[in-house]
Amino acid sequence: MASTSSSITSISKGLPILSQSTVNPHAPLGKWLLTTSSLVFGMVHIGGVTRLTKSGLSMTDWKPLGSRPPITLDEWTVEFERYKQYPEWEQRQNMTLDEFKYIFYWEWGHRMMGRVVGLVYGAGWAYFTWLHRPKISADSIPKAITSAIPPGYQSRLAVLFAMGGTQGLVGWWMVKSGLGEDRFGDRNEIRVSPYRLASHLGMAVGTYSLLVWTGLGALSFPVDRYAMAAKEKSAETLSMLQQYTKNLSPNALRHAQKVRGGVLTTVGLTGLTILSGAFVAGNDAGNAYNTYPLMNDQWIPLDDMVDPDKVPKWRNVFETTATVQWNHRVLGTATALSAVGVAGFGLLHPMGRASLAAMGRSSTTPQVRRGLVSLGTAATAQMSLGIATLLNYVPINLAATHQLGSLVVLTCGLYTAHS
Repeated sequence: MASTSSSITSISKGLPILSQSTVNPHAPLGKWLLTTSSLVFGMVHIGGVTRLTKSGLSMTDWKPLGSRPPITLDEWTVEFERYKQYPEWEQRQNMTLDEFKYIFYWEWGHRMMGRVVGLVYGAGWAYFTWLHRPKISADSIPKAITSAIPPGYQSRLAVLFAMGGTQGLVGWWMVKSGLGEDRFGDRNEIRVSPYRLASHLGMAVGTYSLLVWTGLGALSFPVDRYAMAAKEKSAETLSMLQQYTKNLSPNALRHAQKVRGGVLTTVGLTGLTILSGAFVAGNDAGNAYNTYPLMNDQWIPLDDMVDPDKVPKWRNVFETTATVQWNHRVLGTATALSAVGVAGFGLLHPMGRASLAAMGRSSTTPQVRRGLVSLGTAATAQMSLGIATLLNYVPINLAATHQLGSLVVLTCGLYTAHS
């Protein structure tokens, strides 16, 4: 009876993240991964501002190891003259040297931050692979651990390293689409290919998501995978996750699975909405149809959604202003409704009541409940921010915050699904 009571007491706290290295030997790795993800978060923000300030084509070459910016007047003059040889200059011939410096520094800062992220990640991976050894204490779970990298995680770390390296190449591939000689004489504003912009943003968001997921996995690895010490020799040794699951009724377990499925659906919708946002940005579609909820007094402006000159027709989905914006509106709304719906289903269902948590029988742990509240709140705020950005003709401050908001919603979803 004493063992059962102790078990209920431990699982009543849910499935906590263990961030102290005295308890979790993998905690240093998890914290390093989440720190790296925060750098990627910042890099996505800087990339968004670089696009919004139309700075992305200011650097017309790419060096894998980077370079310092121009310093002297002569160096700046040489760089400015190089910029004038490319198509964008045709449309920005009133630009002064000081204005060029402003856009150059945004692009240079974005590129150099990417290299800083790569350095932080590469150095950390090497350190945890070859140098770091966990300090085992009396509270560590378990005690026979020789590496901070959990079993099976080296392959994930290798994939992350490859994704980071590829991101730089994808970024230059994107920039080149706005520098080609075929762009001279364009009537429309010179911009990078929306397809390549979506690829670049999608790679960044994918890298960020995998960093967050892997970091959370390292911080919760003992809870999920390691057997807890049994109070009695005859007692069954299970991980905290197994103990919690075993304590749930069949109805509660089914409810928990449905909640997790709903959260994962929301995460998927968030990802699609982010990608559709890249096409909105790439086509400058946010500066049209600046009303809500109707578009030119119509729910679906069919006459504007198909350009007969675009061949093949599927290009309208990604290149026609009305279609691109309508897609983003629908996906954004679906994401918000999904987030609020799954939050309500998880928090208000009888099987998910907080009162059951004290006995370890609630289908939603305290961690999941916090995640659901955060997810529903963040998604609602993000939709409101998107509407405000549209109605105000996409000011830089609102647009940059809106892009960050999408990563906040994504983070809340990843945390909740992982919990």
